[in-house]
Amino acid sequence: MRTETRSAETNPHRLTMSLDHLLKRRGIGSEDSQRLKRAFNLALNALYLVDRNDPISEIVAQKIIEIGLEGARNPQEIAAATVEQLGP
Repeated sequence: MRTETRSAETNPHRLTMSLDHLLKRRGIGSEDSQRLKRAFNLALNALYLVDRNDPISEIVAQKIIEIGLEGARNPQEIAAATVEQLGP
């Protein structure tokens, strides 16, 4: 039996909001946006997440924004706090 994996384009249930969309929706400016994008990529790498359309990536993005808006400024610190809060 052949099993097919469906891409995000053919399976709308796999689509998630991009980090960019979440940032725009919250009205986050470009300086903060760049800092949070860096933190997002660091966190995804630390969690070994490569599929940006994985629903977990949206959870990571939401947590990155939450921590970043609480006052953390350093992308490495934001990523580390995200991984710590979402980790096992």
